[in-house]
Amino acid sequence: MGKLVEDGPKPLPEFGFTDAAGAEHGVAAFAGQGLLINCWATWCGPCVEEMPALDRAQAVLAGEGIRVLALSSDRGGKAAVEPFFRDKGIGRLGLWLDPKGAAQRALGVRGLPTTVVVDRQGRERARLEGAAAWDQPAMLAEIRRLVGPAAAPADQSKT
Repeated sequence: MGKLVEDGPKPLPEFGFTDAAGAEHGVAAFAGQGLLINCWATWCGPCVEEMPALDRAQAVLAGEGIRVLALSSDRGGKAAVEPFFRDKGIGRLGLWLDPKGAAQRALGVRGLPTTVVVDRQGRERARLEGAAAWDQPAMLAEIRRLVGPAAAPADQSKT
């Protein structure tokens, strides 16, 4: 299992991907959130191996404003990914698609899986090439450290 390699912070390029309904999204839509952008495919053995751990990590991190964006590069799109998620019991990750590889090109991905950690300011902080145990306490702590604390809610009592 791999280890996060810090290389930043550096600005994240803008790129697009689609949801299960085919609607276009960009990373700017997730401003203020921490992101774990995972580039993967159903035909990639190590990707398949780490997907349940990413799903469990999403369950833990969701309440902290950290989102896992698992971008599938499967050319079959939703038709390939939806049954895979169902068969593997993946229920917390959104169905995000990058069938033309736009996200992979923008991020300079060299192989699958590759995961990029993005802080709340929209900067790449680290990446990992290969599979990882994303739901392990040490990895979750590292993600939290790299992403940074959530913004404190505005204090409404002061006027």
